[in-house]
Amino acid sequence: MFTGIITDIGTITDLKQEGDLRARIRCGYDTSRIDMGASIASDGVCLTVVDLGPDWYEVQVSAETVDKSNLGDWKTGRRVNLERALKVGDELGGHIVSGHVDGVAEVIAMNDDGDSTRVTLRAPRALAQFIAPKGSVALNGTSLTVNEVDGCDFGINFIPHTKIATTWGDVTVSDRINLEIDTLARYVARLAEMR
Repeated sequence: MFTGIITDIGTITDLKQEGDLRARIRCGYDTSRIDMGASIASDGVCLTVVDLGPDWYEVQVSAETVDKSNLGDWKTGRRVNLERALKVGDELGGHIVSGHVDGVAEVIAMNDDGDSTRVTLRAPRALAQFIAPKGSVALNGTSLTVNEVDGCDFGINFIPHTKIATTWGDVTVSDRINLEIDTLARYVARLAEMR
């Protein structure tokens, strides 16, 4: 489990297709304190550490994960949002995030609004029903509050801190973004279906 509060920005330094996609990510974490098999959310996708070095870790990415996320778009040099798994007693500053991406949203508009940036995204139709104004979503692993919803389109506001502390300062129109809907929204919808 994660919180959607990004704790590092990593860089993809190597990609290999070996049955599964294998990625090496350079990071600022003390890798001597990362266990083999640990989970690290990388652009919001919970991935298992399969190898470690002094300032990097490697993960294997299954075809299913590539299909459901934007990890197939990864290139060497790309910066990615990172978050270590939640530990008992850690502050829950965002919302409960599983790291199981539901699909990919597309950035369709960006506009400056004072020092902040308003971003409009388009969600897949099957996921749009789970996105509500003032609800939470995880986008590329970042816990965010939804401002408004119009059909499949929804808006997010990024303050300057978020654009600096995450990769959101790099995002442009037409980028594909990992989308994880709020777990509570999923269960509320399921309960409503059963009535």
